Amino acid sequence: MSNTTHTPSQETTPASPYGTLPPASTPASRKPVSLPRLADMHARGEKISMLTAYDATFAAMADAAGVDCLLVGDSLGMVCQGLNSTVGVSLETMRYHTDSVSRGLRRVQGTAWLIADLPFGSYQESREQALRSATVLMQAGAHMVKLEGGGWTTETVRFLVERGIPVCAHLGLTPQTVHALGGYRLQGKGDAGALLKQHAHALQDAGATMLVLEMVPAALAADLTAELKHCATIGIGAGKATAGQVLVLHDMLGINLGKMPKFVRNFMADAPGVLPALKAYVQAVKDGSFPDDQLHAW
Repeated sequence: MSNTTHTPSQETTPASPYGTLPPASTPASRKPVSLPRLADMHARGEKISMLTAYDATFAAMADAAGVDCLLVGDSLGMVCQGLNSTVGVSLETMRYHTDSVSRGLRRVQGTAWLIADLPFGSYQESREQALRSATVLMQAGAHMVKLEGGGWTTETVRFLVERGIPVCAHLGLTPQTVHALGGYRLQGKGDAGALLKQHAHALQDAGATMLVLEMVPAALAADLTAELKHCATIGIGAGKATAGQVLVLHDMLGINLGKMPKFVRNFMADAPGVLPALKAYVQAVKDGSFPDDQLHAW
């Protein structure tokens, strides 16, 4: 009989049948992204990188690549559910995906800032409805909620911010109201730019600390970025002068189900894998090489 002592440490741990999640950007290499840190990045002129995420694994990979902000966008209706627009996405669906992304980040000690979309019909009725809906997403793990539109949304933003809920606004092409806008087309041209500017300043004054500008002229986005001192602009089809950039994850990986929008660059085209593609996106946003206004803007 052998005298060798068998200890638990010598046992081989069975591998997960689904593989393992990639290592994250741990607190030792990157401090957790917070609202004050985002404000500091904005003040220093460091570009903010943002991507959508809808599940635990891609959330962990994006965090490992150094993405600053993850957006659980209602674009999941089109990307994950196969809908024709974002209008059919429910609050419960947003809660489910926010929870999934949040758990992915927790599993790998992720440090990214997590934003979740308030879906169509979850905040239009009243400020109180917006608070109830935002509470659902915050309890699922979101650090901030995003809502679309200007004008009437200003007081909703103020109401949420006063109650401790950080808010990201969204102007320009607002997909939840695409039918009212007449389709997916450039917004803020000509005289319409003055109204968009008015709405942007009102949203900043109400407490919004981030503002997605989607499909607006690059010159308009540049003006707003310079004017809004306490609200970081995040562009998608709005030129390179914004304080940061966001893309739909599947778009920038070249695996969407429809026509590739003009403002998208396929980062998988020159990358050996998903993680290098995500890192290339972050680097291109940070160094200002993406977007290229000649290719990706109006």
